[in-house]
Amino acid sequence: MAGEPTAGETSNHFGGRAETVIQARDVTYHHHHAPAPPPVPDPHQVPPGTPLFVNRTDDLADLGGWLDPDVGGPPRMALLTGLPGVGKRSTARRWAEDTRGRYPGGELYIDFAELRGPSGGGDLFVALERCLRALGVADRYLPTDLGELVALYRTRTAGRGVLVVLDNVTSPAHVRTLLPAAPGSAVLATSGRRLGELVLDGARLLPLEPLSAHSGARLLTDLCGPERIAAEPEAAARLVEGCGGLPAALHLAAARLLIHRRLTVAALVAELEKESGGLAALALDSANGMSVLLGIACRDLPADALRLYRRLGLLPGRGFDAETAAAADGTDPATARRLLDVLDAASLLEDAMSDRHRLHDLVRRHARDRAESDEPAAEREAALGRIVDHYTVRAAFADRAVMGNRLRITDHEELLTGHEDPFAGPGARDTALDWLEAERADALAVLRAAAAHGLDRRVWQLAESLTALYLHHRHLADWIESGTLGAEAAARTGEQAAEARLRSLLSRPLMDTGDHDRAREELEAATTLADASGHPVLRASVREFAGRYWDRYDPARAVRVYVDSLALNVAADEPRGAALARFFMGGALIASGDREAGLAALTEAYEALSALGDVRMAGRALAALGRHAESAEALERAAEMLRETRAGHYEAEVREELAGLLERSGDAESARGHLERAVELLAAGGSPRAEKLRERLLSLPQSRPFP
Repeated sequence: MAGEPTAGETSNHFGGRAETVIQARDVTYHHHHAPAPPPVPDPHQVPPGTPLFVNRTDDLADLGGWLDPDVGGPPRMALLTGLPGVGKRSTARRWAEDTRGRYPGGELYIDFAELRGPSGGGDLFVALERCLRALGVADRYLPTDLGELVALYRTRTAGRGVLVVLDNVTSPAHVRTLLPAAPGSAVLATSGRRLGELVLDGARLLPLEPLSAHSGARLLTDLCGPERIAAEPEAAARLVEGCGGLPAALHLAAARLLIHRRLTVAALVAELEKESGGLAALALDSANGMSVLLGIACRDLPADALRLYRRLGLLPGRGFDAETAAAADGTDPATARRLLDVLDAASLLEDAMSDRHRLHDLVRRHARDRAESDEPAAEREAALGRIVDHYTVRAAFADRAVMGNRLRITDHEELLTGHEDPFAGPGARDTALDWLEAERADALAVLRAAAAHGLDRRVWQLAESLTALYLHHRHLADWIESGTLGAEAAARTGEQAAEARLRSLLSRPLMDTGDHDRAREELEAATTLADASGHPVLRASVREFAGRYWDRYDPARAVRVYVDSLALNVAADEPRGAALARFFMGGALIASGDREAGLAALTEAYEALSALGDVRMAGRALAALGRHAESAEALERAAEMLRETRAGHYEAEVREELAGLLERSGDAESARGHLERAVELLAAGGSPRAEKLRERLLSLPQSRPFP
């Protein structure tokens, strides 16, 4: 057709004008392909851990048992929690190092502390973006919606098992959201918070405990070098103890020693052991130190929980229950329990499995420092006063439950009116004795603090009540310190009766520890003070204690003193005091050679004490009768009566006597059992006689090893 291009021609039209173009060669088409992008490497993002990593064998084994990638199955979660500086991060990193290569999809890592803004809380959106970039998603393909980011993350982690290590998480959502989708995957997170809600998602919560003293010493040696530590072994042991098993504290202490070569271990310990400001010893600068680390843990606490935290630092002891916390804070126990739950969730409490708690020593120091900087002096003094009052009242209730209607100088009606008896009801005696034992160290710390702050009336009242514990469990060193502080406080307030009572009671542990000269001095002073007070029952009681001293040196004189005590008790219509005087008189009469009169007095005392319901003293009277009659049956019954009333010191005496009687009769095996029980009781009370009985056990025929 005319005007149409033929084969090999093309027609172009420009401005309505057609032109024919002749193509002289074949047409060749070239396809240009962009080079394929390099494969995205599997991520291995977990930072290396410290090379000086000690112990944690059991913790790593627990993680291995729970997160083992070879087990397969649905993805798993584990959360490491614990005190600030306890080593959560280093433990997680060591686990990741040990398992590197066992997760085919690699290891992802996010530190939420880096993402945390000034308002607190980790930025989950940024965390997801970082993980997706590591998994090969380019920025232009990252969704801008959080839900779409989560969906894409699950898609990208659905093919191969991945380990995700998350540091410093503050919300359960951080862990749940970043759980990979592939079977055999795992999330290992660390947090200063317990985040117990994760249990509902199947997570395993693994609280880390501080290092043992042995592991702490090993870490300090690794950090400082064996020569530096070997040069000051005692100071090094104190430094390890002062750091309380926290690896962060040990690293800071070692750093100071290495940076300041002239700083001795002993000098560093002296800095650390200062009650106020001692935490400055564990700091390199204003940004690196235990105070900073603990401050971060407190940063997100509500105001009322932070206030309680500060005031707990004012407690003289380390242990406390909700009632003690309420006294320190000036609130009620229900509120204190709620706030303690907040502190526990922030990993700032130890031993929170029951209603008894404890602050790690470095945490306590930090809380005290915060109190001194943030609480007015008047409030700190008021808090201490409330704590002392709480212990004085509670110990008085316990004394009444344990000892019944015994002689007391403290006016219980005045002290206890308006307070609820915490030991009322069945089993009151045992409950009260258990409380006294549990609070033993802390009550003594409160007593010291009260004495140091001039709260003298409370000091002698608390010291008097604590003898209810010491008469049963015989913590001799505690008793001597408590009795001395109480007597001195009573002397300062001019309370002659209280001073006489405490000095007479103090003679007992002094004689048990062999300090007979001081015991006699205390008894002589007590007698003078009691007579000056005009208190008839007290005068009788002090003479009874004096007779116990003379039992050792002059039984005839002891009899005369007991006769005086008996007469005073009868005149004061004090039947229990009269029965006690007869009991002790019986032993003195026998020692003086009048066996018949002595046995009669012991029998009368046993019957009177039994009628009064005083099982403990009735058991002691029966034991004396059994001893003098060499009656194994009577001694067995007496031992059980004393066990029933938990009078461990006196039970031990009876067991030892019974063991001797059985040994002489040829029953070495039964004798061994009684001696073992006696050793157990005496050792628990700190008696030096425990070691002598251990030696005696070794002399018995061996039918079974002694534990």
